[in-house]
Amino acid sequence: MVSLSNVRLGASNDDIRIVQNALIARGHPIPDGPTGFFGEQTRAAYREEQLAQGYTGADADGIPGYASLSTLGEHAGFTVSRPAAATGSGRLSLSQVTYDDPHDDTGPDAMRRYAQTACELTGMDPQYGVPALLTITERESSYNAPQSRVNLHDINARGRRAPDGHPQNSSRGATQCIPSTFAAYHQAGTATTPYDVVADMCATINYVRDRYHVNRSGSDFAARVQQADPHRRPHGY
Repeated sequence: MVSLSNVRLGASNDDIRIVQNALIARGHPIPDGPTGFFGEQTRAAYREEQLAQGYTGADADGIPGYASLSTLGEHAGFTVSRPAAATGSGRLSLSQVTYDDPHDDTGPDAMRRYAQTACELTGMDPQYGVPALLTITERESSYNAPQSRVNLHDINARGRRAPDGHPQNSSRGATQCIPSTFAAYHQAGTATTPYDVVADMCATINYVRDRYHVNRSGSDFAARVQQADPHRRPHGY
C-alpha cells in the first residue's frame, strides 16, 4: 500500500520508489531511475501519466492526487491510502448531493465569517485558511455573488441536468466545486449542497489537503494553491 501523503514533491521514501517504478512501467521515463526521490523528473513523468488518464490543463500538473494515484495503482498492483482527516469523514455518493440554494450571504465580510466556521470544522488554522478562502471566493464567485454561483461556460459544464436545472458536472458554490469533488471531500455534519458556503468551503479545504498536500494547519495553503495566493495571478485549482 502507498500512502498519498508520502508521494509529494521534494520527499524521499519507498512509496515514491514504488510510484516511480509504476510510471516507468507505464512508459513514462525517469532518466535517473527509481531513486525514491520526488524531483522534477518524477513530476514530469507523473504529468505524462495524468495526461494519459485524461487530465488536462492545470489538473495535469505532475502532483499526485488520490484519484490519479489510485488509477496508476490499478495498473501497477498497489493500493493507495490517505489520512481520514483529509476526507472530512463525511464522503457522499453523487446521488446524495443536493442542489438547493440556501441563498447565503455575499460579500467579503460574509465570506470571512463562513471561512472562520469552515476552518473550525476542519481543524485548519484560521490565520492561514481564512485569507486563502477569501481569495478563492473572490476569484471564483465574486464572493458568492448570485450570478456567479454556477459556472456554465467552462469545461466542467456538461452532463445531464441536475435538479437546479444546470449540467450535472458544472462548478457550483462560492469556491466553485464540481459535485463529484464536493461529494468526495464532503465534511461530516455540513449541508449536502455545494451552494451552502460553509459546506463548500469545508470540501475545498479537504480537497486541497489531499490534492496539493497542504498541511493540517494550512500554513502552506497559499504557497501550494496559486488560486489562493493574492500575490500571484489567478489560476485554476
